Amino acid sequence: MQLLGNLLKAVKPSPTLAITRKAAELRRNGVDIISLSTGEPDFPTPDHINAAAKAAIDAGQTRYTDVDGTPELKAAIVRKFQRENGITYTTDEISVGTGGKQVLINALQATLNPGDEVIIPAPYWVSYPDMVRLAGGTPVEVPCAAHQHFKITAEQLEQAITPRTKWLILNSPSNPTGAGYSATELDRLGAVLLEHPQVYVLTDDMYEHLSYDGWVFSTLASQVPALHDRVLTVNGVSKAYSMTGWRIGYAGGPKPLIAAMATIQSQTTSNPCAISQAAAVAALDGPIDFLSERNEVFRQRRDLCLDAFNTTPGLVCRRPEGAFYLFPSCSGLFGRKTPAGEVLTNDVDVCRYLLEAAQVAVVPGSAFGLEGYFRISFATSTATLEHACKRITSACLALTAQ
Repeated sequence: MQLLGNLLKAVKPSPTLAITRKAAELRRNGVDIISLSTGEPDFPTPDHINAAAKAAIDAGQTRYTDVDGTPELKAAIVRKFQRENGITYTTDEISVGTGGKQVLINALQATLNPGDEVIIPAPYWVSYPDMVRLAGGTPVEVPCAAHQHFKITAEQLEQAITPRTKWLILNSPSNPTGAGYSATELDRLGAVLLEHPQVYVLTDDMYEHLSYDGWVFSTLASQVPALHDRVLTVNGVSKAYSMTGWRIGYAGGPKPLIAAMATIQSQTTSNPCAISQAAAVAALDGPIDFLSERNEVFRQRRDLCLDAFNTTPGLVCRRPEGAFYLFPSCSGLFGRKTPAGEVLTNDVDVCRYLLEAAQVAVVPGSAFGLEGYFRISFATSTATLEHACKRITSACLALTAQ
C-alpha cells in the first residue's frame, strides 16, 4: 500500500517557495544571491500593532477563541468594510482565518463538487488552481495577454461561463502583475455576472492599499451592489500592515457560506492565533497614515526597476497600478545563447540563467499561468534593487545571437 494519497497528484509545490529554497541553498554555499522571489514587505509591523499584541499577552488572551474569529475582530472588520469600501456586513457575515490562503480554501471546499468549474484569469497567484483541485473542482484558466493589461474582459468572461461554473476569482491589484481593475471594468464584468446567477465571485483584495499614480481601488461587492450576496470579499493584514507572519486573513460574504466555512475550519485549524487577532484589531482600527509614506517608497522602487527593465534589450515591462510586483516579458531573450553555450528557449531557462549567472532569484511566468515572463517583487531595499537590476541587465547583455 502506498503512503501518499492520489490527491497529492493534483498539487504542485509552490514555485516561489522552490526558488526561495534554491536561492537559500546557493547562499549556504557562499554565493551572493539577491532574492526577488518573495512577496513580503521589508517594512516592520507598526509599533501600535506590536503594542496591542503585547497587551493581549499580558492580559492573558492566549486561549482558544471562537473558531472563525473573536467578536472584537469581526466588529473591526465590519467597520473596515463599511468605512473603506462602502460594503455593509453583519458580524455573522464575517470569517477570520489563519491567513487569506485559509479563507480561500475554506470557501472552495465548502462549495465545490466534482466537475464544478472555477474561472481563473491568467496570470494568477500560483495557489489558485491547486486550491480548486484540492477542493474537488476544475480550474478554467483564461489567458489575459499584455495588450489587455493582464485583465479578463467581459467578452472573455461570457465565453468562459458554462452551466458548471461555480466561481470567478478576481485578484486586484494582481499578484503577479500588479494590474488593477477600474470601476468601469468591474461594471462590465458585473453586467455579465448578473446574467448568470449561478456564478459566485471570490475577490482577493489583499493588495488593496498598495496603489500608485492616482489609480483608485474598487471592489466588486461595492461597485456592483446587485452582486452583494454572490461575492466573497477576501482581504487580510499581511501586505498593507507588514504582518505576513501574523497569519490573519478575513472575508465578508453570504451568511450560509460563512457558516459553512466555519464548519470546515473547525475541523482543520480551529481558531486563528488569539494574539494575532488582537493585533489585527489594532491594525484595522488604528491609524493608516503610514501607508501613503510606504506607498511612495514602493512607487520609487517600482520606477527604478521599470526603467532598468525597459532599457534592457530583450525585456519589456508594463507599469502596474498596484501591489509590489513587476511582470516583465522576457520572450525577447528566447533563442539567445548564454556564455556557457546554452540556448534560452523559455521563461524557466531565463530564470535559471539569471539565478546562476546574475545571482538573482526571480520566478518564471509559467508558474503563474503565462509563459514568456518572469515576476519580481520590489518589496525590498532600494539598494538591493539597484544591485539586482544591474546584475540582470549585465546578464542579458552577455547573451549572444545563435
